[in-house]
Amino acid sequence: MVFAIGFRRFSWEFGKRANFSTRYLVCQMMDMTKTEFPKRVIQSIEKSKNDKREYRGLILQNHMKVMLISDPDTDKAAASLDVNVGFESDPHDLPGLAHFCEHMLFLGTEKYPKEDEYSKFISQHAGSSNAYTDCDHTNYHFDVGHEHLEGALDRFSQFFTCPLFDASCVDREVKAVNSEHEKNVMSDAWRLQMLDRATSDPDHVYAKFGTGNIETLDSCPKGKGQNVRDELLKFHSRYYSANIMGLSVIGRESLDELEKMVTGMFSEAVNKEVQVPSYDASPYRKEDMAKRCISVPVKDIRLLVLSFPIPDLFNYYDSKPEHYISHLIGHEGCGSLLSELKNKGWVNWLVAGPSGGSRGFDFMSIQVDLTATGIDHVDDIIMIMLQYIKLLREEGPKEWIFNELRDVAALSFDFKDKEKPITYVTKLSSNINWYPMEKVLTGSVLMKENNPEMIKTVLDKLTPDNMKIAVLSQAYKGKTDKTEKWYGTEYSLMPIENSLLERWRNAPLNQNLRLPDINEFIPTKLDVKELSENNPDRPRLVKNDGYSMVWFRQDDTFKLPKACVFMDFYSPFAYVDPHHCNMLHMFVDLFEDALNEYSYNATIAGLAYELENTRNGMMLYISGYEDRQAVMLDKILAKITDFKIDPQRFTVLKELYQRSLQNFAVEQPYHHSMYYSTVLRSEVAWTKREKYDALPKLTVDNLNKFIPMLLSQLHVEMLCFGNLTKDDALKVENAVMGTLRKKSSTRFLLPSQIVHPRNVELPHGSAYVYKQKHEFREISAVHVFFQIGMQNLRENVLLDVMAQIISEPFFNVLRTKEQLGYIVHSGVKCSNDTQGLRFLVQSDKSPEYLEARVEAYVDHISETLADMDITEFDKHKNALKTKKLEKPKKLKSQAVRYWGEILSKQYMFGREEIEAEEISAITKDDVIKFYNDYLNRKGAKRAKLTTYIIGKHIDDCPSEIDTAKHNSLLQEGLLQCPELQPSVLIEDISKFKCDLPLFPRLEPYIDLSQATIAD
Repeated sequence: MVFAIGFRRFSWEFGKRANFSTRYLVCQMMDMTKTEFPKRVIQSIEKSKNDKREYRGLILQNHMKVMLISDPDTDKAAASLDVNVGFESDPHDLPGLAHFCEHMLFLGTEKYPKEDEYSKFISQHAGSSNAYTDCDHTNYHFDVGHEHLEGALDRFSQFFTCPLFDASCVDREVKAVNSEHEKNVMSDAWRLQMLDRATSDPDHVYAKFGTGNIETLDSCPKGKGQNVRDELLKFHSRYYSANIMGLSVIGRESLDELEKMVTGMFSEAVNKEVQVPSYDASPYRKEDMAKRCISVPVKDIRLLVLSFPIPDLFNYYDSKPEHYISHLIGHEGCGSLLSELKNKGWVNWLVAGPSGGSRGFDFMSIQVDLTATGIDHVDDIIMIMLQYIKLLREEGPKEWIFNELRDVAALSFDFKDKEKPITYVTKLSSNINWYPMEKVLTGSVLMKENNPEMIKTVLDKLTPDNMKIAVLSQAYKGKTDKTEKWYGTEYSLMPIENSLLERWRNAPLNQNLRLPDINEFIPTKLDVKELSENNPDRPRLVKNDGYSMVWFRQDDTFKLPKACVFMDFYSPFAYVDPHHCNMLHMFVDLFEDALNEYSYNATIAGLAYELENTRNGMMLYISGYEDRQAVMLDKILAKITDFKIDPQRFTVLKELYQRSLQNFAVEQPYHHSMYYSTVLRSEVAWTKREKYDALPKLTVDNLNKFIPMLLSQLHVEMLCFGNLTKDDALKVENAVMGTLRKKSSTRFLLPSQIVHPRNVELPHGSAYVYKQKHEFREISAVHVFFQIGMQNLRENVLLDVMAQIISEPFFNVLRTKEQLGYIVHSGVKCSNDTQGLRFLVQSDKSPEYLEARVEAYVDHISETLADMDITEFDKHKNALKTKKLEKPKKLKSQAVRYWGEILSKQYMFGREEIEAEEISAITKDDVIKFYNDYLNRKGAKRAKLTTYIIGKHIDDCPSEIDTAKHNSLLQEGLLQCPELQPSVLIEDISKFKCDLPLFPRLEPYIDLSQATIAD
C-alpha cells in the first residue's frame, strides 16, 4: 500500500470538532489601505477536461491568496481558510498554543460577539463547521445551504479580522483541549508519532508536543507567572497574517459575484509580512541514526517502522520522485516486497511513503504489521526490505513505470468524481499555500516530468546508516527503561550492532524480488454508453425469479466511464452461532488475502473490489472504471467457488482476528456504549466475548466443511448502476448465478427461509440501564437512547426535525458551557426498521452524572420549543430539507444510497424528495406533541435505554440518579435535572431480551411486482 498521492504530507491532525463556541476580547487593527480590488487575478487555472466548474485565482491587496469556484449546480456552498502556521511554531515553553488558538478563534468577534453566533447560523442553514491544527498549517472550514453563503462567509471572515478572544472562555477551552488530548492518550497511532518526535533532536521544532493539555496551557504557565491568553494574543498577532493565508470558496454565484463578496470581507485581514517558517536541518541527527526503538503499545499490535530522513521534495511536485519510490516499495503484486514477506509468514500488510515532514525536511517510511512469527524475525525482515531497495538502485529508474504512474494519475484526474464542497475547498485552501495558483488543482495529483536523477538521489538516502527503527509489541512489557512524557509510552532506545549494520550494508540481491508487471487493468475503453430510451429515473428490477433480484439503473447524471456492482449473498448459515460467524469472517479474510496479488493492480488503476462478511452472509462491492469489471468479476467468482485454504495464512489471519477481538476491550468508552446499546436492542447479536470463546473450534478442517455449506443455499440480490446497460446487468446476473449453480451446486432459498433481524420493543413508560466496567480507560461514557418505534414517513421527519433543532444547542450546553468532555453528540439512530434519538457523552465524570446532565437538557427542550418563534422553526425545517435534498457528489455515493434502500428492504428510492415534501407539512405543534409523547419524562410513549461505561477508577456507580443531591452540587446557572422514574438494571442481557416482544418488519414502500422494467 502507498500513502495516498494528492496529499502534501502524511499528517497527524487534531482539533477536529463538530461545532465551536467561546469568546475573546482583542481586535486587531484594520488594514487602513483596504481596497475592494484584488492585486492580481489569475484566470488560467489548470483543470480537468470534464470539470464544468469555473475557477479564478486572486491575490488580494493584503496578499491573501484566494481560489474562487463557481458551480451553478452545487447544493452546498463552502469555504476554507488555511493559515500557513501550525504547532511547530509554538513557543518552546507553551506546547499546544497553536491548537489552543484554533479553539479560541471561533468564539465571538467584534461584529458578532455572541460565542455561538457562527455555529448557530451554520446549523440553522443546513451546514457544518470544523477545524484542525497540523504541524505546519491550521485549517478552518464550513459548508452551508448555497443560498446562505454570504451570511456564513461574513461571520467566518470576522475570525480573521477581529476575533475577541474573550478571557471568560480561556479556562473552558483549555479544558476542551485537555479533553481532546485525553481522548488520544491511549491511541497507538498518536503514541507512535509522538515517540518518534521525542527520540529526535529535542531542539528541533519536530520534537514539539502539538496538542497541548491542561499542564502545558494552564498549570505550567501559571507557575511561571505567564498568562496563557496574553501569550495567545502574542502568537496570533505574530503569525495570523493575510500573506500566509489561503482561502477557497465555492458557491452558485458567478465568479464576479464571489470575487466581490470575498474582497469586501477579507481585505481587512492584516498583512504582517510573515515569513513562512522553513527548516533546513533534519530532526534526525547523525547520532539518532542506526538506532532501534522498542516500545509497548496499548493494544495487542505488532508493528515495525523504518524511517529514513530525505530532502523536502516539494519543489519536484511535477515529477514526484517520492511517489515513484513509494509505488514500488509499497506494491503488493507478485514479486513485491510484501509478497515475499507474506510468503515467509512474517507480515500481514505493508505501507510505504513520505510521512510527517514539514518545509525543509521529510521522511520516507516503511511500515509493516508483524505476525506472531514475524516479531522474532525483525532483522531478517529489514534485510529483505534493504534487498528490495538495492534492487531498485541496480535496476535504476524505469521510464515505463513513470509513464504508467503518470497515465493513471491523469486518468484519475480527468475522470474524477466531484467531492463534497467542504472537502474540496479544505484541500484547495491548503494547496494554495504550496503550489502556484495556476496549479492548485493539479499540483498534488499530476506527474508531468520524469526525473530519474532525483529518484536515484532519494534511493541513495535509504540506507542502514541513515535509518531509525521502531518496533512495537506487548512482548516488550517490562523490558523497557524509559517513558515518553506526554503519552506515557514505555520504550527503550539502543544502537544497532555494527556487525548487523555491516550485514545490512552488504545485503545481496534476493531472487524472489522483482519489479512489478505491466498493469493490464489500466482502462482503455472510456466512452460513456448511449442512454437507453426507457432508462428508469430510479433503480428498477430487471430480474426477480425467486432465486435472485437484480436492480438496475443506467447513470444519466455523472456521465463517467464508471460503474458500481453491489451484491448481497444471503445465507441461512452465516449467523447460526458465534462459531459460524467466526468461520464466515475467516473465509472472507482468507479470500481477500489470497486474491490480493491479482487485485492490487486493479486497485491502482481505479477498479476496486471488497468482499465483506455480514450478519446475513456476504456482500461483494465492485466499483470504478467499467472497462475491466467483467474480468474482475469472473476472477472473483472462479476463486470463491473453488477456494483452497492456505494453512500458513489461516494460522496468521486467525491470530490477527483473535487479537482484533481482544483489542476491542481497549477501545474508547463511547465506542463501548454504542456497541452495548446495539447488542441490547438486537434480537440476536453475538458479542465479541462470545466470538472469542468460540475460536478454539475455528480450524482448517471445520472451515473446509463450512465453505461449501455456505455456498450451497443462497439468495442473491444485486444492484448494477453506472455506465451499464440493462443487458450488461443481466450478463452480471447470469455470470454470478451460472457460476454458483455450475461450480457450487447452489440451491436457492424459499421466501420463508429469508429471515431478517429485528429489534426488541421497549415498553412505553420503561427505563432500563446497563452497566459495564471499562478495564483500561479512566474516563467514562453514557449512551442514552429514546425509542421512537417503527419507521414511518410522518415520524421519520418529526424525529429528524427534532434532531435538527437540538443538535447545536445540546453540543453548546454540554460540551462548550459545561465542558463535560470532547465527545458530545446527539442524533437519530435507525436499525432494523426501527428508530430512536440518542445522546452520547464521554467524560471524566461518572456515568450517572452524565445521564443526569442529558436528562436536564432533554427536560429543557420543552422550554426551547415553547420559546421558539415560527421564523426560527422554519429555518430548522428549511435546513433539514436542504440536507435531505443535497445530491450525492459521486457515482458511488449515489449507489450506496440506493443500496441502503435495497438492504433495508424498504426500496424507497426517492426517500429524500418524499421526506422533504413531508417536512413542509410539519408544524411547531406537531414537534411539541412529538416531544411530549416520546421525550418528556411523563410522556405516554417514552421508553429509554441507557448504557453506562464506567471508568476503571470509579469504584461505585449507582444505577439511579439522586436528583436532589445532583442539583444541590451544580454550579449556578446550570440546568436542573428533573425527578426521574427509577431505571431497571439489566443484569442478564439474554434474559432482558427474552422478556420483551419484537418489532415487526416493515413492508416494502413499493409494490415489487410493479417495479420490473418491461422487456
